[in-house]
Amino acid sequence: MIKEQLEAKISEAVNKFEIEYIGRTAKQIKTVIINDLIIIRLQGFLSWSEQNLAVNDEGIDLIKKIKLVLFENSQEYLAAIIKEITGCDVINMYSDVCIKTGEKVILITLSEYLEI
Repeated sequence: MIKEQLEAKISEAVNKFEIEYIGRTAKQIKTVIINDLIIIRLQGFLSWSEQNLAVNDEGIDLIKKIKLVLFENSQEYLAAIIKEITGCDVINMYSDVCIKTGEKVILITLSEYLEI
């Protein structure tokens, strides 16, 4: 499988994961593979109600906490999906969100370089 196909397959799997475990998906998902790193960028992931809640610091903090807990509670499932697609074990997985821009980034480190 070529790199672009693998990146597209991961983006598709993350889209499904976001719907099933987070409750909705982003407007755009882009995946980039660099050696043993997978970088996934989701844009437009906030719901209408979350956008309305994010009008002050308290709302922004609440949304960030909820997104973090949801992600942490479902990491094993996402790691299993990534292993199935890549054939590599997931060493670490990180995620952060920017409520102001509606962007989320997931960084995944693998046990080995992807040979693609």
